[in-house]
Amino acid sequence: MQKQALKDTLMDNHQVFINYIQSLPSEAFVQSNHGKWTPGQQLEHILLSIKPLRQILTVPKIVLLIIWGKANRESKTYDALIDKYHLKLQQGGRATSRFVPRLVSYDQKPALVQSISNEIKWLSEKLDKFTEEELDKYILPHPLLGKLTIREMMYFTIYHVQHHQMMTERDLLSLAD
Repeated sequence: MQKQALKDTLMDNHQVFINYIQSLPSEAFVQSNHGKWTPGQQLEHILLSIKPLRQILTVPKIVLLIIWGKANRESKTYDALIDKYHLKLQQGGRATSRFVPRLVSYDQKPALVQSISNEIKWLSEKLDKFTEEELDKYILPHPLLGKLTIREMMYFTIYHVQHHQMMTERDLLSLAD
């Protein structure tokens, strides 16, 4: 996926998630299915996962090279990266403590939605400072997947929000049964 497609899909997928969360009534927003995250917690988890990425991409490129080095392989395809993510989840991979959301009240929804919208906009703008080649050159750490190129990290971020929307829909649907 080229940079403009990454940016467009990043924005679109997060907007679809926000629209879905916005459509939920207050009682559904705070509803948990047998201890699973509520939709509000899913929303906060998405914010917790994109904020550090946006922050990392604000540092000078030379710092990225010094701290994490450069890729010694080609970027995986979108499908290959998602397959790796699913494998890690099947092996028991879970969000590390820094990405685990706290309890979220319905009153917090507007601020969380606005924060995600802002972070995604800023993240998209940060991608503009990288060339297509640099998206495959610089690597970043992912707590579950290890070292990823920036392109792979964008693939993950694009999919991650869809994954959490699917889980939220599944959990709310099973509550209705």
